[in-house]
Amino acid sequence: MAVIIAVSSFALILISIAGGLFLRYKLPDSHLSGDSKDVIRLATALIGTMAAVVVALLFASTRSSYEATNSHVARLTAGVVELDQLLKEYGGPESLELRRALRADTTSMISAIWRDDAPVTGELLRPVTQEDTLLYKLRELEPKTRLQRAIRAHALRVSGDIEQTRLTLLAQPPDTLSRPFITVLVLWLCFIFASFSMSSKANPTLVIVLLICGFTASTAVYLILELGQPFDGLLQLSNKALRHALPPLS
Repeated sequence: MAVIIAVSSFALILISIAGGLFLRYKLPDSHLSGDSKDVIRLATALIGTMAAVVVALLFASTRSSYEATNSHVARLTAGVVELDQLLKEYGGPESLELRRALRADTTSMISAIWRDDAPVTGELLRPVTQEDTLLYKLRELEPKTRLQRAIRAHALRVSGDIEQTRLTLLAQPPDTLSRPFITVLVLWLCFIFASFSMSSKANPTLVIVLLICGFTASTAVYLILELGQPFDGLLQLSNKALRHALPPLS
């Protein structure tokens, strides 16, 4: 989706450049000189300033959201590793069963979080029956020693934190950006480039510079959109650390 929007933005900018070059030859010279030229420059500067502010705000917002999501994924990975270590220290035949359940839960979490444009449904929020989840099995566990009781209490806290982090990641929308913001930004860019192309007679240098600037502007739109969808696209967060966090059981 980000690629489609960025390419569409670049196409609209190209149309605006072509329209500006066309108007340069069709409009009378009095429309592009004197006071009219000064007003056009001031209007372009105003919209250019607003577009720069919007781009900066959107980039800062999406970057902050992207980094927060990355922190949640790192926290989830660390919690899974810590919980597996606690269950290993618990010992006994129950430990092996719980660690198997942890691996099954982790696989389900990865499939649910890194979904391919699938809506958040009850099946994604709880992909297995409640009795098969690790949290349920931990609550049913009956420790026999003081050490096992302490490990069970700590494991319950870690498991609850993992569950909360998982639900936080699932609750995030697949795209955190508002379409009207991007639409208005692209329209502003189109006006700016149309005004630039009207300011001087067409020549190869002018056209090449405008094309490079238009491509750069559409690339900025693409990066903003990519940061707004951390689990999809070219800049999506990797799940390799979580997928390979737990060693296989013998």
